Amino acid sequence: MKTLILLIITTSLVNNVVLSQFLGLCPFLGVSKKTSTAAGMGGAVIFVITIASAVTSLINTFILEKLDVTFLQTIVFILVIATLVQLVEMFLKKSSPALYNSLGVFLPLITTNCAVLGTALTNVQNSYGVLESTIAGLGTAVGFFISIVIMAGVREKIEYNDVSESFKGSPIVLITAGLMAIAFYGFASLTF
Repeated sequence: MKTLILLIITTSLVNNVVLSQFLGLCPFLGVSKKTSTAAGMGGAVIFVITIASAVTSLINTFILEKLDVTFLQTIVFILVIATLVQLVEMFLKKSSPALYNSLGVFLPLITTNCAVLGTALTNVQNSYGVLESTIAGLGTAVGFFISIVIMAGVREKIEYNDVSESFKGSPIVLITAGLMAIAFYGFASLTF
């Protein structure tokens, strides 16, 4: 149990997928303009990464490794991720049309979000079992959620501040992301 808790802390805070590994930057920067939209995107990513981690681990363990066709991992993982994103997209379109419309093009971008594929491949590389892969996927997704919601909150506050003209827009957002990465680096002392 201690190992699983440490795995969640490590994947969500210490090795944050966005701020430490620099994966998933496109939705991180594109959807973090409003907190509500960022939270919706983070929720969708939590679902997709967690389920994708479990399913890809099962497929890798019980099919690809048994048939000795592990060279197909990337292709199979992309197909699994694309299917899960389609399910999320259909669910959001039916249950929350406003969130579906506010996410716009970024929802289908989860399919090509390198954080999702990177998590699945990292789980295989670390030889995680199905439970460990699922927990690592959940921790990674929670880390994505935390970072995108914090960025959205900061961006909402920045709009009301007097920012120099040369720093308005993308420059101040990138500086903020860099400062967040430095702050998250402080969590490295949490691991033993």
